[in-house]
Amino acid sequence: MTNDETKSKIEVVDAGVMEYRAAWDLQLALHERVLSGELAAGALMLVEHPPVITLGRRANAAKNLLASLEMLALRKVEVVETDRGGDITFHGPGQLVVYPIINLNTYKMNLHAYMRFLEEVVIELLRRYGIEGTRSAGATGVWVAEGGGAELAKICAMGVRLKRWVTLHGLALNVTTDLTFFDLINPCGLGRPVTSMAKLMAEQTPTMHEIKRRMIEKIALRGNARLNASCASHLYIP
Repeated sequence: MTNDETKSKIEVVDAGVMEYRAAWDLQLALHERVLSGELAAGALMLVEHPPVITLGRRANAAKNLLASLEMLALRKVEVVETDRGGDITFHGPGQLVVYPIINLNTYKMNLHAYMRFLEEVVIELLRRYGIEGTRSAGATGVWVAEGGGAELAKICAMGVRLKRWVTLHGLALNVTTDLTFFDLINPCGLGRPVTSMAKLMAEQTPTMHEIKRRMIEKIALRGNARLNASCASHLYIP
């Protein structure tokens, strides 16, 4: 792939399963490449994390950590303070975490439009599988109504940071996530339930590989980026 081709296409990074701090370092490396113009179209990083609870920059986010140190150790859950927006959330196996690293000026979006863009990507992806995702007033992310009930459950959490108008962090979609981990926290400080694609779809749940492919397609199409088969197969190896 030539330098011109690299600049005109989103760099797709499938990091597999990676510790949160290592993934953070990789995000920062990609961020520098976007800022330098080497990756002018941006990068898209997809990853699963071992069990980790992350605290955002919102004041008093730590108060929504409900588990004792002993319980965290028993379940082998790390706790990390991050520089993203938002409150507290959990990342773990079976959850697709997506970090788009793009210059918002390139795509002519402000932060509000970018967050709505991410939500719409997930809503469209879920609709492909017969799941009706929706927004909830005053609560960033994507939500679904379970069992016809009035209360919405969060299926996708979001938290981002802008650094010189290039995005960091992103979204976390529960595919086959063990939802009992969310009992360790008050998710996003809202006291509301959490769900997953597996809980809603049971044996019809798609594979993580398929969800990754669909996510790449949706972000590329919605973002009007030039993403093709050669780009999708081009993985950045740190």
